[in-house]
Amino acid sequence: MAKKDMEVVKGLDTERYMGRWYEIASFPSRFQPKSGVDTRATYKLNSDGTVHVLNETWTDGKRSSIEGSAYKADPKSDEAKLKVKFYLPPFLPIIPVTGDYWVLYIDPDYQYALIGEPSRRYLWILCRQPRLDEETYNQLVEKAKEEGYDVNKLNKTPHSDTPPDSENSPKDTTGLWWIKSIFGK
Repeated sequence: MAKKDMEVVKGLDTERYMGRWYEIASFPSRFQPKSGVDTRATYKLNSDGTVHVLNETWTDGKRSSIEGSAYKADPKSDEAKLKVKFYLPPFLPIIPVTGDYWVLYIDPDYQYALIGEPSRRYLWILCRQPRLDEETYNQLVEKAKEEGYDVNKLNKTPHSDTPPDSENSPKDTTGLWWIKSIFGK
């Protein structure tokens, strides 16, 4: 049986979407350390209308990060279907990798969101705060299920009581997590 087309947000207010988002849960990805905590993304609107993306996570007390950009997949469409581009590996960025970033749901106050992509291999639940109440979390999980996602793959992301400071955190300068991730470790 064919999966239905995913419904995506229409008329996303890009300026309201900018800022910091905490990863509440996600599908495992080879692009993120499996033992990552305090994972978050920060979005900043560029003057050309693209979005600067900073993804951060902490493993064993060290900060890993990658920067990229996002842009509308179809500038004429009002659907929140974006493309994101990163250069890999993060410690020597030379290989461009582009992926889909579809906003499947966002609450009216822009406080939590469900992000997916057409293959349904990746899914994120994001929130402006490091914690999301269980009722709202379950509603987002249900929405993902309705969109054809196998929500049994969702892993909740641990967060510290006090989110770490990017500027003062020791950095993972070896990129070892990224190399391990290629081999599924």
